[in-house]
Amino acid sequence: MSTQPLLQRTAAKRIALPVKVEPKVAFANERTFLSWLHFTVVLGGLAVGLLNFGDKVGKISAAMFSFVAMAVMVYALYTYHWRAASIRKGGRGPYDDRVGPVCTLPPAARNKLTEPVHRQYSLPVAIVVNFVLRFTDGSSP
Repeated sequence: MSTQPLLQRTAAKRIALPVKVEPKVAFANERTFLSWLHFTVVLGGLAVGLLNFGDKVGKISAAMFSFVAMAVMVYALYTYHWRAASIRKGGRGPYDDRVGPVCTLPPAARNKLTEPVHRQYSLPVAIVVNFVLRFTDGSSP
């Protein structure tokens, strides 16, 4: 009898197998893209309302909210195409983005340990500027 085991391991050789990505991953990518676009439409609607029915402060805030909405649209489109290309190539992922969603949260909802302090967050800045301009304006009732 032999002292070697029946099933021997050969050299540490990895076999490359194609990764099959399920169609639900592509649909999830589209749902995420549409969710971001829904957010931008709501933000753009707020900006249009401020632009049409606001005073000088409202117009400044409308310009800031419009800029934020357009920036989020560009971000959503870029992320959608990046994920779609990764899915088509059969990439193993991860397909998540840890920077974009954090930029739209107020500072109290973020984890201070993982985010650098110097990063600018556009939506909270626009909201704070809106409130500061509104309450420091002497002409409001």
